[in-house]
Amino acid sequence: MKPLIRLNDALLFACVSMYFGTGWSLILFQFPIIPKLTPDNYYMQFVPAVDAATKFFTYMTIVMMILAAVMIITEWKSGWAWVPILVLLAVIAATVLTVKVILPLNTEMRNGIHDAAHLQDVLTHWATLNKVRVSLWTVQWLAMMTYYAARAKPGREGAP
Repeated sequence: MKPLIRLNDALLFACVSMYFGTGWSLILFQFPIIPKLTPDNYYMQFVPAVDAATKFFTYMTIVMMILAAVMIITEWKSGWAWVPILVLLAVIAATVLTVKVILPLNTEMRNGIHDAAHLQDVLTHWATLNKVRVSLWTVQWLAMMTYYAARAKPGREGAP
């Protein structure tokens, strides 16, 4: 049973790492091009990639919630249940932020924005909200990294 539990935890860490990497990639490589986007060129630079990511991450988020619930159960008595609880809360917060605020902006951009000033307003708002979401993804990653770093010390009983 322990190998399956460790696989569960490792898969959760992999998912958290995918969000972490995607978010920081946005900040480092996509956000700098926002001022250069115009109504004529933003669609191909933005919409297909965001739509593909949304589809993929929707399913991954559901998997993450299941993996976190399993980890909460398996770590409940160990003193480490705070890690998957924090991850689950951050996943829920990022999901609510995405569904309630970010996805409507994605829809507006998918439907077409023809005014340059309005496009920049939408993109700037989208980027700001994504910085909040990336901070939640960073919290998830830091929690899981803390778990593995602390529990993997040589000679430590119960190392993952």
